Amino acid sequence: MSRPAMIGSAPDSWGVWFPDDSRQTPWQRFLDEVAAAGYTRIELGPYGYLPTDPARLRDELDKRGLTVTAGTIFEHLHRADSWDTTWQDVSAAATLTAVMGARHLVVIPDFWRDPQTGKVLEDAHLTDEQWVAYAGQMNRLARRIRESFGLQIQFHPHADTHVDTHENVERFLDETDPDLVSLCLDTGHISYCGGDNLKLIGDHPERIGYVHLKQVDPAVVAAVHEQGIGFGEAVRMGAMCEPPAGIPDMPPILDALANLDAEIFAIVEQDMYPCPADRPLPIARRTLTYLQSCGPLR
Repeated sequence: MSRPAMIGSAPDSWGVWFPDDSRQTPWQRFLDEVAAAGYTRIELGPYGYLPTDPARLRDELDKRGLTVTAGTIFEHLHRADSWDTTWQDVSAAATLTAVMGARHLVVIPDFWRDPQTGKVLEDAHLTDEQWVAYAGQMNRLARRIRESFGLQIQFHPHADTHVDTHENVERFLDETDPDLVSLCLDTGHISYCGGDNLKLIGDHPERIGYVHLKQVDPAVVAAVHEQGIGFGEAVRMGAMCEPPAGIPDMPPILDALANLDAEIFAIVEQDMYPCPADRPLPIARRTLTYLQSCGPLR
């Protein structure tokens, strides 16, 4: 069954990575500009960036004709004795997400390399035993999030984490329960790590539950990998670029998503932390216009 992807945007496209940072776009400006750019759906971004009081947040969104598609939170369940600290963070984000009427929680693994300094924090690879334990914890998290909040977790492979390359994404999918864990396919991160977005969609259509649309500059990414540069510096170098200047090619991705037997939120993201205050809005407008010219969106 062919269905259009439902398009939205996120604070990430306004240079927002943290709940509070003086170099980031103020949340009021983000909401004003994402609406002005033509979007009607957003993610919450880092928990605490947007107001966490549901009544206030709902009022701010209603004034601008915006609705929430998902919350976003990092986890570190690959580490021993990490359940309690992970649950504290995840449950707070899930509470607000559910109250705002969204159905998805995007869950991102923590970094093995500091995203700001590039410092290696731990081994870049999990052992076989760690993979099994991690998958078990992820299944546990997904089950509890569903039972407690009625949300579906959408696991987000990410550069400089343990679930990054095509091989590691495949292993993660093999190790986790398909009835519990779906994938947030971030087209930029998959390409950044050398993966094949179309193959993942074709091989695992039932696991694609949510999408982040972005592109990468292949020349910058090649230099980043050759020099062993961390993700934060790669972003500052322009690794994540404005469509249609990079890869992957968007029309085939949108066509493949339209043919999935599911309603898919496709959220536009362009990592560019930090960025000048006047840069995001023109990019957001151009990106939406471009994507609407590529395939079935609403």
